[in-house]
Amino acid sequence: MIRLLIVDDHPIVRGGLRAAFETEPDIEVAGEAANGREGVERAAALGVDVVLMDLRMPQMNGVAAIIALRSSHPEIKTLVLTTFDGDADVLPAIEAGATGYLLKDAPTEELLRAVRAAAAGEPVLSPSVAGLLMGQVRRPIKATLTDREMQVLTLVADGASNRQAAAKLFISEASIKTHLLHIYDKLDVRDRAAAVGEAYRRGLLS
Repeated sequence: MIRLLIVDDHPIVRGGLRAAFETEPDIEVAGEAANGREGVERAAALGVDVVLMDLRMPQMNGVAAIIALRSSHPEIKTLVLTTFDGDADVLPAIEAGATGYLLKDAPTEELLRAVRAAAAGEPVLSPSVAGLLMGQVRRPIKATLTDREMQVLTLVADGASNRQAAAKLFISEASIKTHLLHIYDKLDVRDRAAAVGEAYRRGLLS
């Protein structure tokens, strides 16, 4: 019997997912949680095998919850179920230790197969996510960031605005914007959040 925990901040979504598993003889919904922090606590308390995890939730997001679970209970498998399939969501979740990544528009049959596969430790990816990861692997490595670009990126990762970064580095806001554009191009991203996420993924930030 696969013991499953559903973690999502929307009650209607949790109810719909519970209903999808109720008739399965080999899957038991052991409980539900409305945020990542509660999900980590309940997963440990209920002794579940698989956690079905949303990503964007209050108190603790899905990636942070995956990291916490992997650290404290590595035997528990996490299957991400979300509406988001962009670089900034997929890559951090996979790197955090998610066994699989599905989108909420997946057919019920696919979701059932994914939970069983995750319980067995087999990776599960929706087609769009698999394509994204393949694109990441095949993407040519661009020039490394300059020292100044790394300084700008580090400040951005710490939450600094363009004005704050400019003040700290004694340069103009226009220069900060130019450095950011170069960073986006080199990391093949479109915004600040994605740049920070990609930099962590590549080990440029720690």
